Amino acid sequence: MASIQQTPNGPVLVLKESAFQQKGRDAQKNNIAAAKLVADLVRTSLGPRGLDKMLVDSIGDVTITNDGATILKEIDVQHPAAKMMVEIAKTTDNEVGDGTTSSVVFAGALLERAEELLAKDVHATVIIDGYQAAHEKVLELLSQLAKKVEPTDEEMLLKIATTSMQSKLISEDSGVLSKLVVDAVLRVAEKKGDKYVVDLDNIKVEKKTGGSIQSTELVKGIVLDKEVVHSGMPTKIEGAKIALLNAALEVEKTEMSAEIRITDPSQMQMFLEEENRMLKSMVDKLQKIGVNVLICQKGIDDIAQHYLAKYGILSVRRVKESDMTKLGKATGGRITTNLDDITEKDLGHADLVHQKKVESDKWVFVEGCRNPKSVTVLVRGGSQRVVDEADRSLHDALMVVKDVIEKPAIVAGGGSPEAYLASQLKEWSNNFEGREQLAIRKYAEALEVIPLTIAENAGMDPIDTMANLRAKQNSGRKWAGINAKEGKIDDMFALNIVEPISVKEQISKSATEAACMILRIDDVIAVSGGRK
Repeated sequence: MASIQQTPNGPVLVLKESAFQQKGRDAQKNNIAAAKLVADLVRTSLGPRGLDKMLVDSIGDVTITNDGATILKEIDVQHPAAKMMVEIAKTTDNEVGDGTTSSVVFAGALLERAEELLAKDVHATVIIDGYQAAHEKVLELLSQLAKKVEPTDEEMLLKIATTSMQSKLISEDSGVLSKLVVDAVLRVAEKKGDKYVVDLDNIKVEKKTGGSIQSTELVKGIVLDKEVVHSGMPTKIEGAKIALLNAALEVEKTEMSAEIRITDPSQMQMFLEEENRMLKSMVDKLQKIGVNVLICQKGIDDIAQHYLAKYGILSVRRVKESDMTKLGKATGGRITTNLDDITEKDLGHADLVHQKKVESDKWVFVEGCRNPKSVTVLVRGGSQRVVDEADRSLHDALMVVKDVIEKPAIVAGGGSPEAYLASQLKEWSNNFEGREQLAIRKYAEALEVIPLTIAENAGMDPIDTMANLRAKQNSGRKWAGINAKEGKIDDMFALNIVEPISVKEQISKSATEAACMILRIDDVIAVSGGRK
């Protein structure tokens, strides 16, 4: 116990009796060990030959994935240093969408190399300084290495999307899906000045089991997981004029409590007829301006449904607010909160609105919008697990295509940029004296863990492969990397294995920050009443 400190005047109790404190080298060792364990956990799922993890939660739900961020999110990590590793995966996922496993594996490698230096009595601060200097150099080298591309070059974007999918469950179908992903992103990309901006919220991803991954489709509009409210309504409208209503088609109840005394049955009849008339006038108003499809965010009264069906207006109710916003962007309509206010100008347009059976559910498809700024990807697959993993893989692919459109620069994949950066850093470290040089060299060694792991996961001999890769890199072939599919060293650019530079930058940033933060800790105090 370190909670009692001896002083010349006797013992002083600083912390609670139950507090646990770990100092100096012990604290560092414990934290590094925990972080390395997290890195080892996801290490085998890196690269095109990476394997999947099956995660079972407390209620028996199963997730099968090789996405680093998902694996770490699903497992309940307790150790505080390990939680930092989970956070870097989360940050990388939110920022650039891909490279989550790489960032965790790289951070683990940095800490492993730092441990070797700590054992040789190199101070943690010196290691941190060396790592940060190396990180700055890596960013500089990456920008020199990267190839500039046109943000709307479809062929290049297809290569980017396909590369992202190579390491996923859907790699066999990457040809069809990458085309779909690029098409979806280009439809919602907006030019601001001389740059493009992509808001992925405008791409709705709906999942449904049934069919195969090949049946996944892009709908140039929105898919609503709702059915038409009344059986008497049409289920297909061509040349749709769509009213988007954020108000209930019901007679509003008064705010204050009121009482109506009825003395005569005919008064009751009048009262009901008045309610009926109010609802009919609401529907009349819609019909007058030419509405033939009504999408309502709130409820629709039974009597209103009757009149809507009579006028042949296809209606959907209780649609999510996010879907309403997407519908507005897709159809060019304006969401109205007041029925009295609606005019023909507010209506959205689509070539076709129809109800379609997807597996066992009936869904409404709003298709053929003229200039859709919002689209839907309908993901299909043989089972729920397959559909969920396909959804996660599509998210990564959508993100990397967005990354390139917003920052149009790319590097090759297959561990080639890491191998190149490692050899450059080793040369550059000669400019430093003393122990900082050691830290920069260790950073370069840690970078080589990425190609090494890709090779290991592909069943290649790690020692021979790395020796071969270094030789090719040193002879000036900067795009030489691991061709995991065929188990050899190849020119990754020629194989069209390309990745956005922003992903590589984010991996370096996240991993370096996490490693430095864990190295800075030399004292762990747990005051929760027990040992963590």
